[in-house]
Amino acid sequence: MTWFGPEFTAWNELAAAIILFMLAHVLPARPFLRDRLTDALGEEGYLLVYSAVSLVLLGWLIVATGRAPHIQLWPFEPWQLWVPNVLMPLACLLLAFGFGAPNPLSFGGWAVERFEADRPGIAGITRHPLLLATLFWSGGHIVPNGDLAHVILFGSFAFFSLIGMPVTDARKQRQLGRRTWLWLAGRTSLVPFAALLSGRWQPSLHRFSVRRLGVAGLIYLAFLALHPWLIGVSPLPDLPDLPGLSGLSIPDIQMPHFR
Repeated sequence: MTWFGPEFTAWNELAAAIILFMLAHVLPARPFLRDRLTDALGEEGYLLVYSAVSLVLLGWLIVATGRAPHIQLWPFEPWQLWVPNVLMPLACLLLAFGFGAPNPLSFGGWAVERFEADRPGIAGITRHPLLLATLFWSGGHIVPNGDLAHVILFGSFAFFSLIGMPVTDARKQRQLGRRTWLWLAGRTSLVPFAALLSGRWQPSLHRFSVRRLGVAGLIYLAFLALHPWLIGVSPLPDLPDLPGLSGLSIPDIQMPHFR
């Protein structure tokens, strides 16, 4: 690899895509910048532009990862596909129950005025369901993608989603005031299920949303259906031969560049 050769240019593109994608999510979170953008665009306009920019940068990031030189760090084994297949349903549940739910303690929540500190909903499991969903998605995909470019890609998402949790806690404490934050967060937890295990929170089944559960299932099915079309490989692992299932098969999974 030369300093000005195509391989170095490909790594530069990947680095630039990662940096710009992260900056696009970090900078708008600053109150002074978000306030100026919402004043200029309106809340709906800001969300529309933010979503469009995020999708464009995400697409560029995926393309840049595919262009990077293939440097294998560990070999692919079929069992590795079970890791994302176990974590992705959990990520879809967190996404469906966390997005738009009343939650003043993290991002991605709407109607925060309807948040009830004694019945925090999904925040009782974790204050940051969307960040945890991103961590499950990215962390699960590192295992079957053992080349350097994809480890950098998914590792970056995993790292920023992991450190984003305490960083968001600190930012929300400054915004809300420590006393208010402690009151709102009293029955929630940073570590998943810590509030439940400590007895600070008890789930309420009558508030359980069957609609959000259905949305989680649809999201997961959509991922399964679109994965071969978008990525070019089935995300499902091979199943062992079972009596009565000899007529069913899953297409052989080759060694793709991206799983």
